Amino acid sequence: MSDFPIIAIAGLACETSTFSPARTSAAAFHPRRGEEIIEKYKFLQSGTPLGDAANWQGALIGHALPGGTVTRSAFEKLAAEILSRLADIRLASEKGIKGLWFDIHGAMCVEGMDDAEADLLRRIRGVVGSETIVSASMDLHGNVSRDLAHQIDIITCYRMAPHEDATESKERACRHLVDLLKSGPEPPKRPLKAWVKVPILLPGEQTSTRMEPAKSLYRLVPEVESCPGVLDAAIWVGYAWADEVRNHAVVMVTGWKANEVTEKAKSLAEYFWKVREDFHFVAPTGSLDECIAQALVSPDRPFFISDSGDNPTAGGSGDVTWGLARILNSPDFQETENRVIIYASIPGPKAIDIIVAAGVGAIVTVTAGAEVDNIHCGPLTLTGKVHAIKFGDNDAVVGSVLQIGSVFVILTKLRKPYHRETDFTDLNLKPRAADIVVVKIGYLEPELFDMAANWMLALTPGGVDQDICRLGHSRISRPMWPFDTQFLQEPTFSPQLIPMSNMPF
Repeated sequence: MSDFPIIAIAGLACETSTFSPARTSAAAFHPRRGEEIIEKYKFLQSGTPLGDAANWQGALIGHALPGGTVTRSAFEKLAAEILSRLADIRLASEKGIKGLWFDIHGAMCVEGMDDAEADLLRRIRGVVGSETIVSASMDLHGNVSRDLAHQIDIITCYRMAPHEDATESKERACRHLVDLLKSGPEPPKRPLKAWVKVPILLPGEQTSTRMEPAKSLYRLVPEVESCPGVLDAAIWVGYAWADEVRNHAVVMVTGWKANEVTEKAKSLAEYFWKVREDFHFVAPTGSLDECIAQALVSPDRPFFISDSGDNPTAGGSGDVTWGLARILNSPDFQETENRVIIYASIPGPKAIDIIVAAGVGAIVTVTAGAEVDNIHCGPLTLTGKVHAIKFGDNDAVVGSVLQIGSVFVILTKLRKPYHRETDFTDLNLKPRAADIVVVKIGYLEPELFDMAANWMLALTPGGVDQDICRLGHSRISRPMWPFDTQFLQEPTFSPQLIPMSNMPF
């Protein structure tokens, strides 16, 4: 593959809430290097169309579980290694690095920085050079600043929420990159990019593509992409639980015809704005008490409840005990013969040590939770029977279940999202047979959605509170829907055209 263009792979991804007291370390990114990156992405492996189209060289990628702000030391450590590895790849090649796949999420917040992804790419550009073609794949809950859009040559994002098309979107970004590198002159001509800010900032639970109006909005994307002269179209709803200037919705259309990309970007932005009042939560909502009351009277089983304010896959710390405390204090669940309720989950490293030492079947008293986020409720002391223990979990490390009355509480060494049926069955739990399953999540991931006979979204407190207007944003640009419902002047959507040129970055 020595005659094939070298395409490097680098990026850091972490969806981070600035309203959570948690901090994200370098280890949390679980960095992959070199061939480990190719092993992760099957569409880049030898024998695939993309794998055989270029000489893919992994530098470093890191994908952390969503959480609190990334420490500056963690970012600098990982960024330095990315730059070092890219420098090695460039030195080993006579023709240099022709392309870069920037594998990011887009909502990473770093201590002392306002636009971490743009800063990282600027540093990368300093190593690989301004002529390297960069293609980025992002989460639709990421943020695209004007600065980031300028530095990237072609950019795309997921078109589904939940993100069932994540792999497809990453593959699309790589295919765009290969196509550009093969398109003609050396260096390749850069496409035009039309960037439009949309003054809307909504949580993902109001913008799921399972329902309207997001379903119709995102249905327009492939229609625009199919137009002559258009390479890619993308809509970002933005990330609602961080307080930075770049947190807002964005539309981008990339292609070769200035009139086409600007007109299409404008039409998508205008439609997004037109339907802004139609965005609603993906499920019925209520306080936790209201959700439990509804679940108790409903004949539907299992009845799922999202404890949404501390959702670890949106950036919550995962150790807020507020919801569990209310459940354990409820007389409806204090007797073992009452309706079975499963709660997922609370981290408690010290509690796990006691549980492991005691073993399955033992009665133990442990304290867990609120080691990171104790704003809403303190640690809980729990006495119950050890129902199950599992070792070797990728996220939790050690998971366990403590039965307290009719409540089966999942306790973990490290925080873990519970998205799959096996997450429960591996702990000797039967979620399909339970009356109520409470999960720290927002909209239900596909397996949970398919399993739930009914469900509600509990508007609970935490670092990813669904009531975003009460979080206290102070740095986002205003006016911004829904923080502001009255605009003195209707927004005008005039796409900023970022021209094709080999301009310095």
